[in-house]
Amino acid sequence: MQDLLCMNNDFPPRAHCLVRWYGLREFVVIAPAANSDAVLSESKCSLLLSSVSIALGNTGCQVPLFVQIHHKWRRMYVGECQGPGVRTDFEMVHLRKVPNQYTHLSGLLDIFKSKIGCPLTPLPPVSIAIRFTYVLQDWQQYFWPQQPPDIDALVGGEVGGLEFGKLPFGACEDPISELHLATTWPHLTEGIIVDNDVYSDLDPIQAPHWSVRVRKADNPQCLLGDFVSEFFKICRRKESTDEILGRSTFEEEGREITDITHALSKLTEPAPVPIHKLSVSNMVHTAKKKIQKHRGGEESPLNNDVLNTVLLFLFPDAASEKPLDAAASTDNNNPPSESEEYNLYNQFKSAPSDSLTYKLALCLCMINFYHGGLKGVAHLWQEFVLEMRFRWENNFLIPGLASGPPDLRCCLLHQKLQMLNCCIERKKARDDGKKTSTSDNMTNTYPGNAGKARDQLGSDNPKDTDKEKGEVGKSWDSWSDSEEEFFECLSDTEELKGNGQESGKKGGPKEMVNLKPEGRLLQHGKLTLLHNGEPLYIPVTQEPAPMTEDLLEEQSEVLAKLGTSAEGAHLRARMQSACLLSDMESFKAANPGCFLEDFVRWYSPRDYIEEEVIDEKGNVVLKGELSARMKIPSNMWVEAWETAKPIPARRQRRLFDDTREAEKVLHYLAVQKPADLARHLLPCVIHAAVLKVKEEESLENISSVKKIIKQIISHSSKVLHFPNPEDKKLEEIILQITIVEATIARARSLKAKFGTEKCEQEEEREDLERFVSCLLEQPEVLVVGAGQGHAGRIVHKLFVNAQRAATMAPPEEDLKRMGSPEERRQNSSSDFPPPAGRELILRTTVPRPAPYSKALPQRMYSVLTKEDFRLAGAFSSDTSFF
Repeated sequence: MQDLLCMNNDFPPRAHCLVRWYGLREFVVIAPAANSDAVLSESKCSLLLSSVSIALGNTGCQVPLFVQIHHKWRRMYVGECQGPGVRTDFEMVHLRKVPNQYTHLSGLLDIFKSKIGCPLTPLPPVSIAIRFTYVLQDWQQYFWPQQPPDIDALVGGEVGGLEFGKLPFGACEDPISELHLATTWPHLTEGIIVDNDVYSDLDPIQAPHWSVRVRKADNPQCLLGDFVSEFFKICRRKESTDEILGRSTFEEEGREITDITHALSKLTEPAPVPIHKLSVSNMVHTAKKKIQKHRGGEESPLNNDVLNTVLLFLFPDAASEKPLDAAASTDNNNPPSESEEYNLYNQFKSAPSDSLTYKLALCLCMINFYHGGLKGVAHLWQEFVLEMRFRWENNFLIPGLASGPPDLRCCLLHQKLQMLNCCIERKKARDDGKKTSTSDNMTNTYPGNAGKARDQLGSDNPKDTDKEKGEVGKSWDSWSDSEEEFFECLSDTEELKGNGQESGKKGGPKEMVNLKPEGRLLQHGKLTLLHNGEPLYIPVTQEPAPMTEDLLEEQSEVLAKLGTSAEGAHLRARMQSACLLSDMESFKAANPGCFLEDFVRWYSPRDYIEEEVIDEKGNVVLKGELSARMKIPSNMWVEAWETAKPIPARRQRRLFDDTREAEKVLHYLAVQKPADLARHLLPCVIHAAVLKVKEEESLENISSVKKIIKQIISHSSKVLHFPNPEDKKLEEIILQITIVEATIARARSLKAKFGTEKCEQEEEREDLERFVSCLLEQPEVLVVGAGQGHAGRIVHKLFVNAQRAATMAPPEEDLKRMGSPEERRQNSSSDFPPPAGRELILRTTVPRPAPYSKALPQRMYSVLTKEDFRLAGAFSSDTSFF
């Protein structure tokens, strides 16, 4: 009874239709289970209602109970509520065409009064609440500010050369389709106002309450969302690059000659001399000729301008004739690593946002979207692989990759490119034959210390370094002519065999003193050899081979397969100690006459335990011995030490065979299908999209979007850390990014329409911005000051302009000349279109059915829209005194 009379819940912004029609807070609905079933016949309807009535009576339940009748879409309900001595009937009328006399207040009052049939003659006054809703669909004068990117201009290079690193953003259509203004008179009394078919007092400008809601366009087309989802579609394609582009372009031209007589001529032909001046652009053209030759006269998927622009974007060093040095290529790779932006790649397992892999992902995305789709992607990838091979063969470092071993926090493709760069660096160092190249990768300390160590060496004993330089130079040259894995010459091994075998025996070091020390890097502080007191030298060592995560996985599988047998364990130890053995050999070469203890003191100081003991003379001396784990009989270290021969690093077998590893990487790249490629690079694309969304959001500052972005980041970091994420989860991430993009676009659309930027007064601007952000996040926003407030005036103006555009009326200036404010007020109702919805609530408290019955609440709600007219009435009667 209270709910029927209460005015607080009159026009709720979001609610069940029965709440809107009856103002109830609690009710039960009985509806057919299947969507197709419906209670259509009158008799079935009555049967249901009487059953409900009996059930309510028997149980003493005081909650209103409704039955849904007719087809679902009509939302027709009848119901009943029983209390002590009171019964309320809920009835409903639903019509397509509205009878003319019910389109205004006076007609509805007549229905209400006749329905109550009150026996009292002066009827108590009826209280009335009215809401008119006006819809603004036509935002003509506010064109949608999002311009689609001009692709032709971009390719021409006027706009910063196709801005290939930039992602598009925003909605292609206005993401706000309608604005609904609700003007409400919450509390009127019958007789105060006139509203009939001839005249109405209800002027929306004068309404005490205004509230606004916006209707969002359903799934507006968003550039960034489309961009990422189009790229994601490539993941589902099955074709290989060759199938997309025709015959394999990686075949050498020699293979076309099937004549067997040419088989041997290849061997006798002079080998082509590599010309180091070759620039990347020359290489690109030769690759293109090759491609066209295979394809016949067919047009290649990417036009030359686009391809060259992309390649220049990816390989900026190609513009200058001189390729980048190692140092130059890594200078720009030290962005502030503390920033959260930069560390996103760790969470997403993508690649740093200034790296080649990241740029490649964006370029492939761009080409897939604007230039040639899947074919364009395959074509660019092919060019990229040719470029990688060209750089490997000509010792040009790949730009945009951090130096050092592959970063396992990044995606596999990024690791592969870093691996290739490591190979190029080693090969370059070998081919250049410079001393400096050895020291980069020859210390077992951190690469940072290597430089320091060299400086000390230079200052301490210049004589040594010259000698060293000569020796090293000579041996590096002898390396570079063969691509083999083994570098010791036969004569060397023969010579050293004797020494090596001796060293295992107790008397070994005496003979070894005759050996010349080789491959010293620098003196190790004050440490001396235990047996002959010579200073201990740190040797030049080989760096352990860099590994990508798939190689590490392979290796761990092999090690796991060796099983737990003694033989397996031994084999495993031997495999894992290749690096240790190499370091021992270098150490023996640098320190003739050394023992295992000396090596351990340098290599693993914790395994050499020193104790203060008192000797026979009573002096305190330091006595050292190996740790317990080193004393285990036939342990790996002792075994390795016995087999190690004194060979300096430069003559050892290479731990890292750069030729083989580079060929493996190049083969891996060449066999990638576009789908594999898209899977590899999707984390980079999602990473880029998240960064873009964050950047755009920071301009708008929408709190709800900040929250969603955080969720996207935590969700993505969970999903992308697994090797093969499920498509469904990836789609969810892309959808979330699109939702955020649409929200930001909506915020921009509303700001443009309400002109928040144009406000001169700070206070007004803040109010407007608050109003706009509420519109985004709440279903309905109250306009402070109704039609007279700042936001209200803007909304009014929007309607006036839309009306004027519709009727081609004179602009506002001419209106001012039309006379006094009174005359203008007469015209102000034409500022608004006819209301799209009229809602009225009529209430009163009267005794029914007899004059001496209890006075009970009666209520009727009416809604009238273009194709719908509904009356919902709740009429109460006294069941004790009637």
